[in-house]
Amino acid sequence: MTLLRFIIRYSPAMVIWTSAAALLSGAFNTGLLVLITSALNHHGILGTTLVVAFCALALGRFLTNALSQVTLAHFSQATTARLRLDLVSKILSVPLRQVEELGAPKLMVALTEDILEITQATLSIPIFAVNFAYLLGGAVYLAWLSVPVFLGMFVFGIIGAVTYRILIRSGFGHLSAARDGQDRLFQHFRSLTEGIKELKLHRARRESYLKEDVAGAAATCQRHNVAAELRFIIAQNWNQLLFLGLIGLILFLLPRLESISQQAMTGYIITTVFLMGPLAGLLGSLSVFSRANVSLRKVEQLGLALSQHPTDNGPVARGQFAAAPFKSLELSQVMHHYYREREDDTFILGPIDLELRPGELVFLIGGNGSGKSTLAKVITGLYPPAAGEIRLNGIAIGDLNRDDYRQCFSAVFSDYFLFDRIVGRGGAEADLRARGYLERLHLNHKVSVKDGVFSTTQLSQGQRKRLALLCAYIEDRPFYLFDEWASDQDPVFKEVFYTKLLPELRSQGKAVLVITHDDRYFGCADRLIKLDYGRIHAELAERTVPVG
Repeated sequence: MTLLRFIIRYSPAMVIWTSAAALLSGAFNTGLLVLITSALNHHGILGTTLVVAFCALALGRFLTNALSQVTLAHFSQATTARLRLDLVSKILSVPLRQVEELGAPKLMVALTEDILEITQATLSIPIFAVNFAYLLGGAVYLAWLSVPVFLGMFVFGIIGAVTYRILIRSGFGHLSAARDGQDRLFQHFRSLTEGIKELKLHRARRESYLKEDVAGAAATCQRHNVAAELRFIIAQNWNQLLFLGLIGLILFLLPRLESISQQAMTGYIITTVFLMGPLAGLLGSLSVFSRANVSLRKVEQLGLALSQHPTDNGPVARGQFAAAPFKSLELSQVMHHYYREREDDTFILGPIDLELRPGELVFLIGGNGSGKSTLAKVITGLYPPAAGEIRLNGIAIGDLNRDDYRQCFSAVFSDYFLFDRIVGRGGAEADLRARGYLERLHLNHKVSVKDGVFSTTQLSQGQRKRLALLCAYIEDRPFYLFDEWASDQDPVFKEVFYTKLLPELRSQGKAVLVITHDDRYFGCADRLIKLDYGRIHAELAERTVPVG
């Protein structure tokens, strides 16, 4: 079982402890069974010894059950946190292109639904182990009472196990199909959160989204989950029916075959009825474990898919580029390609030959789909080149130093994400600098900062981009990249960005690359680089409009 291997791998000591506690609890339960049977067959008032023994056995059963469940609760939560941290760590270490290909919905389902299923299964382990121990102890007691009756129960158990396996085999397939449906459902949920405005504005699209996309995916999950549960329910009740059949044979057939005392018959029946509860609990846990196995396989497959890609995150800073001043960034015959599903073709960027220098303001222009954002991600080290070489200060960039290389860049991409805190340069000095930028960016009436944490990020799109610009300023890195930053700004602040903010960065010796369509401000650049169909089509070096 995948889940059992996983638990043994993560905590063998916990498995040993839980097994020992379960066996001890089973022993206490068997003792209670013997005592109850003896009390029922006892004539007269029960002695003090039986009462004390009953209390001691009941207390022992309570303590062993509680201790095993508390221990496993700690393990379960620790395992959940560890699984999520491991998965997030792998996602962070995998190259951006592979993360984009996997897709956000698949990652979110693994981090939420799959981990939750695994957690629920680990919490069910004590119940499973205790019920198994109860069955084992009850079987031993039944064998002590009567070997033929025990053998009959054993035969019924074998029949039940075989038929149970046959009945639930197809249930696993339905669980896997339901889990695949969850990926599609989460994709639709993402469309809801990111496309709510478009859905509000278009009634037909909204109805189609609700009735076809969400309802269809939800119905698929429901159908497969119900089909799986139906098989588990039938299998569970079939085994209960077998137990009832065994009780019927003991009641009606066994007295015809041999002479049995009333006390012995009472012991057989009490024991068999007593074992029906643990059997139901045992079979009920198997349904939970089956779901967890499907989820665990998905998590492991995702982790394996992530692990197959070499990490491009450095565990520690090597400082290869931190000490030396930035002199030049060169791209030599750099190429990058990827498959575009919508166009059903492969987009090829390059070969690109380009040099970027400190104290230079470069505009990257071109039509939509020309490869500007892709080139920006290649330059910043987010996409490794498929061919060619990137050199920083003459040093070739590869897998070993790419993460150090990325630390030279501050960027605000068109699909940027705004965090609620300033990381890496905290303290009173950072707060003071941030307040100065907030005032300059006309955000001081909306946002305050304390201990590096912003009071709010619930702002308009243009204001959020200004706050992202502030974060980039605070980072104070040698290379700045802005991808259509001014597209959400009003005309006044757009003017400030191109004629004030960018020239100031240049005057500080920063290399600045701006992706833009604002042809009105093309003259502000030291160089214009036009990209067309993945290649540099033209390069204009003369700045025609004075700025300052």
